[in-house]
Amino acid sequence: MHLEFLDWALILSFFAIFILIGIVVAKRSGKDTKEFFLSGRNMPWWLLGISMVATTFSADTPNLVTDIVRQNGISGNWVWWAFLITGMLTVFVYAKLWRRSKVLTDLEFYELRYSGKEAAFLRGFRAIYLGVFFNVMIMASVCLAAIKIGGVLFDLPPVESVVIASAVTVLYSAFGGLRGVIFTDFLQFIIAMVGSVWAAYYIVSMPEIGGLNQLLTHENVADKLNFLPDFNDSSSILVLLIIPLAVQWWSVWYPGAEPGGGGYIAQRMLSAKDEKNAIGATLLFNIAHYALRPWPWIIIALASLVLYPQLSDIGAEFPNAVLGHDLGYPAMLTNLPSGLLGLVVASLIAAFMSTISSHLNWGSSYIALDFYKRFVKTDASEKELVAVGRISTLLLMVFAAAIALMLSSALSTFAILLQIGAGTGLIFILRWFWWRINAYSEITGMVVSFVVAIVFEFVDLGLETHEKLVYSVLITTVSWLLVTLLTRPTNAEKLAAFYNKVTPYGMGWNRFKRMAEDRGLKLKRSTDNFTIDLSSMLLGILLVYSGLFATGYIIYGNLLGSLILSAVSVLSAIAIFFLWQRKRTNSTKG
Repeated sequence: MHLEFLDWALILSFFAIFILIGIVVAKRSGKDTKEFFLSGRNMPWWLLGISMVATTFSADTPNLVTDIVRQNGISGNWVWWAFLITGMLTVFVYAKLWRRSKVLTDLEFYELRYSGKEAAFLRGFRAIYLGVFFNVMIMASVCLAAIKIGGVLFDLPPVESVVIASAVTVLYSAFGGLRGVIFTDFLQFIIAMVGSVWAAYYIVSMPEIGGLNQLLTHENVADKLNFLPDFNDSSSILVLLIIPLAVQWWSVWYPGAEPGGGGYIAQRMLSAKDEKNAIGATLLFNIAHYALRPWPWIIIALASLVLYPQLSDIGAEFPNAVLGHDLGYPAMLTNLPSGLLGLVVASLIAAFMSTISSHLNWGSSYIALDFYKRFVKTDASEKELVAVGRISTLLLMVFAAAIALMLSSALSTFAILLQIGAGTGLIFILRWFWWRINAYSEITGMVVSFVVAIVFEFVDLGLETHEKLVYSVLITTVSWLLVTLLTRPTNAEKLAAFYNKVTPYGMGWNRFKRMAEDRGLKLKRSTDNFTIDLSSMLLGILLVYSGLFATGYIIYGNLLGSLILSAVSVLSAIAIFFLWQRKRTNSTKG
């Protein structure tokens, strides 16, 4: 397999466009930190939603899905499909709260919500912990995909692959800031979706595959098609369905699916014109991320089981590549013809760049605003902070590339990241709605989850991966709850200021309201309706899952099942619309 002139022309053209976008917006983005890190807080919902989707569509995402499907079948995807629950919670509950907070970064939230030196410590420490350590690990896993794609498609050694893949991304990220990232995300998402759909169609049509019907009935594929795990296999049900739906979605901090919102998702919400655009952006993101995107990857993953039924089959054909089931995706792409191959390679490069550029801008915002300005030089000028952000962008990329050379598997890296954040998710959900959560709660959750993850990773306790996750959640949650109850609460004046700014609802504030009344502190009345928000969240989950499996039934040739689920999806959307019309009417009357 080799790239021809047309392929190279397509790839280089996209490179040139991305760099040009960064250069064009560089002057405006370098104006101040609000422009560089939040694109002026003036972005529309549709552009921000597509940017979120593009960011989560990384070069390692189809590799991860392929790894899952080859080992656990389609039902194995519940390990990430379950995150839709927290995604919809963000849409209908947290998006408006984040936008009301008006912070520049989600870490600035800590000194808005908590008081004392512990709040300042938490902000500074998490700026390094998340912005550097955790962020670099995430980017390294994305770079691993670039290494595997480079090894299979270009026969490049790992070092060359990661250097080439990183160079252009750093250029436009450092120049263009978040505005450049969002604009390039829009183009990158279109390229990535067209490439993945077209590639799936071509691969299924190959003589070796024999069309969709033959693929679905192939002996290597037939037992991989169920949407749900085998209910007769208690182990599969527990690992693939029960734990993700009952524990994982609310307890684990994972980029793009943070309980309560956060990270680059919060960054996009904070960049929105207003609350309405923040909500619309996150809703579009969750629909596209879970319902529209997975099937082309799944189809190619199933096809890989026909051509490469065993891991050794992939290794035999690509001896220079870093071996793993996630290699099945780039291995299948080697069968594409000239032109389409160039488009698909460009789409994978675009996916890589969109994710890395978002993480670079997000991480550099933590370093510049939450660490450098807050603790190193409080009187730093806006231009100086932008410069720090740009330098941080380069250094983060260097560290991520170096660590990527030590990794081996997309799925194993995914599991490690889940393990590190296990048990902290409930803090991020409750801190908006329970006044008693304090900075010590978050510090404890962060430290305990990390220590437990390290122990489980390097000490053989005879535990399976899912057992490690459950125990981590239990140990971490009990630890931070105890610390919360044993330490002093946040300063009352600070809590009152926070409450009046974001006006959260919930019984968790009732005791504080009584305390505030006794102290003469005036609190605003929340105009949000929890019943409508919760109902909208549940309908949103039904909308997306119905749409996801309706598409699956179309592929399987089950038209009746597809029509029923499509109807459920449409009715859910209509119900959400009427609920929000009612909420708007009630808010106007109030």
